[in-house]
Amino acid sequence: MIQLSVHSPEGVLVQAEACMVELPGAKGRFVVLEDHAPLISSLVKGNIVYRSEEGKEESLSIDSGFVEICNNHVSACVEL
Repeated sequence: MIQLSVHSPEGVLVQAEACMVELPGAKGRFVVLEDHAPLISSLVKGNIVYRSEEGKEESLSIDSGFVEICNNHVSACVEL
């Protein structure tokens, strides 16, 4: 499982376990699955989409930000 946390200046927006996270990267959308290689990327306007192990899909609309992916943790700092 992936530990997902999304923060904004207003506080914590998402704290969840997911089996898939899709992010709007500056060079295109990309998907993070379990055991993804470490990565830091800027984010652009779009949706962060994440799916639970049960298949429930949720999304969060953002304007910009950045994300760090390391050891099955996806940590994003965003502006809404």
